[in-house]
Amino acid sequence: MSKLKIGVVRGGISSEREVSLKSGEGIIRELNKDKYDVKDIVLNDKNDIFTSLDGVDFVFLGLHGKFGEDGKIQAILETMDIPYTGCGVLASSLCMDKDITKHIMRSYGVRTAKWISVREGEECDYSEAAAYLGEDIIAKPNSGGSSVGVHFIKNEQEFYEALKDIFTIDKEVMIEEVLRGVEISVPIIDGKVYPTLCIEPKAGTFFDYASKYEVGGADEYVVEFEKELQDEINELTKTAYHAVKCEGYARIDFMLKDNKPYLMEINTLPGMTMTSLVPKSLKHLGVSYSELLDKLIEVSLKIKR
Repeated sequence: MSKLKIGVVRGGISSEREVSLKSGEGIIRELNKDKYDVKDIVLNDKNDIFTSLDGVDFVFLGLHGKFGEDGKIQAILETMDIPYTGCGVLASSLCMDKDITKHIMRSYGVRTAKWISVREGEECDYSEAAAYLGEDIIAKPNSGGSSVGVHFIKNEQEFYEALKDIFTIDKEVMIEEVLRGVEISVPIIDGKVYPTLCIEPKAGTFFDYASKYEVGGADEYVVEFEKELQDEINELTKTAYHAVKCEGYARIDFMLKDNKPYLMEINTLPGMTMTSLVPKSLKHLGVSYSELLDKLIEVSLKIKR
């Protein structure tokens, strides 16, 4: 029987290119070569996707950020009738927009931090933002990830400097209240919730770029909370996943404050480096990295696009 020819697409044009290269490298290394014929596809330009898929039966997406997680690549692959890993066009584009995601979560009764969204060219007054959100606030690109462009703000000067910086990489800024508590992350595959991971950053003051992608950047370990809280975490994970029409797999991040989970982010293409969270969660159940990749491929092939 002929092998499934898998194109692992990585790199891309977003600010998360280096993370994507590492994710794709790990995927390529661990895919079972007895089962798959693997092709390394590094995108350096948007047009590369149109010239690199000859003979490919299936695409394993190792991309992150814009033109990776935002639904655009997904739409191209669907037009070409090539199945791929992860969420579809709608979920990908929704979850890439933090403002829209939070509005949807609120409508489904999922807790999330208070926020305001500022588009480029709009006026935003620091005193008004602080009056609503509190003086401990965070600003980030509305459509970014991997903690790129994140600013913790403690005064008016830092506020306007953050806006200026973020507008160089995105056209909209998300400004949130800072929730202090315990950071957790929950993988969900084909609608099934997997073990919760607790995250204690060491390389940075929060789960930033260094904490996520440097070896030893954070202590990440599986945790089982008392039943009532764990049941709520699992239920909110399922609610969030289905509310934005996720398919295949995702990773849902929460902050636990006063023993209440607040949704922080939905990751439709979670990182797959050697330090990534989803492989760590599945490893706790005895599932190897290679077996996890098999599982994600199997789940993705069942989806009707």
